[in-house]
Amino acid sequence: MLKKIISLSIQGLAAILPLSLTLYFIYWFMTGAESLLIPYVPQQYYFPGLGILTAVGVFLVTGLLVNVYAVKWIVATANRQVEKIPLIKSIFGAIRDTMTVFKISEKDSSKAVVSVEIKPDMHLIGFVTADQVATELFKQADKIGVYIPLSYQIGGYTLYVNRSQVTKLDIGVEEAMRIALTGGVKAKKT
Repeated sequence: MLKKIISLSIQGLAAILPLSLTLYFIYWFMTGAESLLIPYVPQQYYFPGLGILTAVGVFLVTGLLVNVYAVKWIVATANRQVEKIPLIKSIFGAIRDTMTVFKISEKDSSKAVVSVEIKPDMHLIGFVTADQVATELFKQADKIGVYIPLSYQIGGYTLYVNRSQVTKLDIGVEEAMRIALTGGVKAKKT
């Protein structure tokens, strides 16, 4: 009887935890955005949701500006200066690389998600990264860089493998990342 109660409790937790955490994250983001804005907006102009609208507007304007040549030059110059500071450059580089590792253009999207054959009948799901790094590191070999995420944690490995070990998969990046990060566990759709 006790095992049944524990089993049902775990099933209930598994059913509500993903949605609860997602809703909490949205609530946390929204209240954080609102609390940052409230001190700077007169009370008569403030309405709930203004912080979110402002954040979206700032992201949109920033996205538009970084495509302007002068702003691109300023950002590139600032990045070069930050990359000269010893400890900061490591943190900055890691964050920048993380933000760009899955930025895949339309022409490259067909080769983004791949299966890497580690040995016969053993495969890992990965994401093709910059080919030019593999070419620079392994000049005589036909290697390709593939990022292999670790399950249930943030992190992973970049493997440089022979192109013959890589097979394109016909799934999207989001679905492949979900499979890789959850260890292949797929929730039943209700």
